[in-house]
Amino acid sequence: MVFKRRNKRSWLRIFAEALWPKGGWNRAAIYMKHRLRRLPDVPHRIARGIFAGIFVSFSPLFGLHFTAAALLAWIMRGNILAALMATFVGNPITFPFIAAFGVELGNWLLGHPGVMSPLEIFSDFGQAGAEFWYNITSLFTGEVVHWDRLHRFFFRVYLPYLVGGILPGLVGAIAGYYISLPIIIAYQNRRKKKLRDRLAKRLADLGGGAAKIEGAAPKAETNNASGDDVAQTKG
Repeated sequence: MVFKRRNKRSWLRIFAEALWPKGGWNRAAIYMKHRLRRLPDVPHRIARGIFAGIFVSFSPLFGLHFTAAALLAWIMRGNILAALMATFVGNPITFPFIAAFGVELGNWLLGHPGVMSPLEIFSDFGQAGAEFWYNITSLFTGEVVHWDRLHRFFFRVYLPYLVGGILPGLVGAIAGYYISLPIIIAYQNRRKKKLRDRLAKRLADLGGGAAKIEGAAPKAETNNASGDDVAQTKG
């Protein structure tokens, strides 16, 4: 295949690059910034897409962030590609802080505050995932299903995370909208100016070439007329 990797990556390398990209998170952020600025759409639609992507990044919809961001951007009439790229805000570095703050705030809003460390939160995620997979396989093995860990996870982590992520998600999304909008407008205006200047220069070059051709034509006619006169004189 043309686009197949020459050296196949191992699962360990894939996991490591998910946590830390090959060029580093700084390079990845710069790349995403340039890609967002160069999207072929009006600035307000791109900024609305960024709003949707950032907002969804503060939710516990792991595995569905792309789908939720695209759906929210479509509802807001924003740029869907910008929404997908803006979910980059939620990454392995930021998720522990987002999750810890969201769960704590959600528990406080729901009336049962309790401090949970990021390690405890991800431990509950792992236990709930293991029990969910066990229940799926039990359909084929005949084992007794268990729901105690999933029940605990839902009310202790997931629901508080879902509720507590709304407020910081809105704050981050609004900040992303109003920060990105003037940057995108300035970039697009500068790009349009460069294109106009380039077009004007080409037209000027074409006009200069046409003028040279027109200037050369009378000289050729004069030379032809002189040759005719000489021929008539000889005759």
